[in-house]
Amino acid sequence: MKRKILVTGLGAVSAAGLTVEENIRTLSSGTSAVRPEPALLRTRLAVPVGEVGVGNARLKECLGIAYDVPVTRTALLALLAAREAVEDAGLDSSALSGGRTGFILGTSVGGMDLTEDFYEDFRHDCEAGGDIRMIRMHDCGASTDFVAKRLGIKGFTITVSTACSSAGNAIMLGARMISAGLLDTVIAGGADALSRFTMNGFNSLRILSASLCRPFDISRDGLNLGEGAGFMVLQSASSLHGGSVPYCELSGWAGTDEAYHQTGSSADGEGAFDSMSQALEKAGLEPSMIDYVNTHGTGTPGNDLAEGTAIHRLFGAEARYGSFKGYIGHTLAASEGIEAVFCAVMLKENRLWPSLGFSDIDPAIGTGPYMASGEGISLKHIVSNSFGFGGNNSSLVFSKTDDSNVG
Repeated sequence: MKRKILVTGLGAVSAAGLTVEENIRTLSSGTSAVRPEPALLRTRLAVPVGEVGVGNARLKECLGIAYDVPVTRTALLALLAAREAVEDAGLDSSALSGGRTGFILGTSVGGMDLTEDFYEDFRHDCEAGGDIRMIRMHDCGASTDFVAKRLGIKGFTITVSTACSSAGNAIMLGARMISAGLLDTVIAGGADALSRFTMNGFNSLRILSASLCRPFDISRDGLNLGEGAGFMVLQSASSLHGGSVPYCELSGWAGTDEAYHQTGSSADGEGAFDSMSQALEKAGLEPSMIDYVNTHGTGTPGNDLAEGTAIHRLFGAEARYGSFKGYIGHTLAASEGIEAVFCAVMLKENRLWPSLGFSDIDPAIGTGPYMASGEGISLKHIVSNSFGFGGNNSSLVFSKTDDSNVG
């Protein structure tokens, strides 16, 4: 018997806000939270970024963490969003500490921010320079362990690091664990903080835009990096207690790896097509039943061409799709964690937000993103994509669920 997997809690932090409510308010205003250049991150690159406008000291204060405790910004953002999701789902300490609850974090940056700060001091004095505690959180798994311990989770805990598809694969792994009967509840998502390492890395690839990104537009010339965290609580229908009302159902998922190039996707969009097709098959849905596709939509020439081609091929010329990158930037491993939260809200509230930055259709793609104000629109099924380096593609299908019959 197929176990229905329900989304019962949401948490998100991005440049658009420190909570889900703040993020939704920004989206609804139709304004971008991407700023002309970093204000907190020390870097020589003066390019637009979706930076969370709160420093680490303030984040620690909000989370009850002592100022002098070295904690990577990735972990701070993750804890803030994961805690919100847990509270939203109404999970108490006994539920969190039980062996049937798991925590899965997707990240690629990990503790790079603290390592960069350590190295600055260490290179000037290799004997006494730098606080060695700062690099103990360098490994991606250190952020996972930190958050899990703060939440009181004692069961299954694991880290996923597949570049920009990390959060999507984390959510997918959580669904598979529940589907297999190994867990009843999973807090899954992703988190990444801006760092000089990633800023310079993407700059070396020459895919950072000097202006607000323009997903799918013919004039698109690159992406805007961002930071943040997004988590959702997944639960089997049989594990729900009391009057819990789910946001939606995670009805399908799939991941493919086309291994076409170290960083780019194949121009024909074969990997994206396979990922979305397999996710629909898992959900038992036909392409005509999908009301909206939340794209990876970074605004780079190659990514948008591949994904747009795949969407046109699978869903047809009338496909309704869009990108959130113009609002919050590309948050790397956190992107699907945050955007999956947005998808759940869209289904729950029957609303869509127009993409930002789009003006003119690219003839090579043949269609453009959804640009209308979509309040009161009927939504039943949404596909959400996240694609990582190496052609690692993840697609999730979220479906409206009948609140009166979730079993």
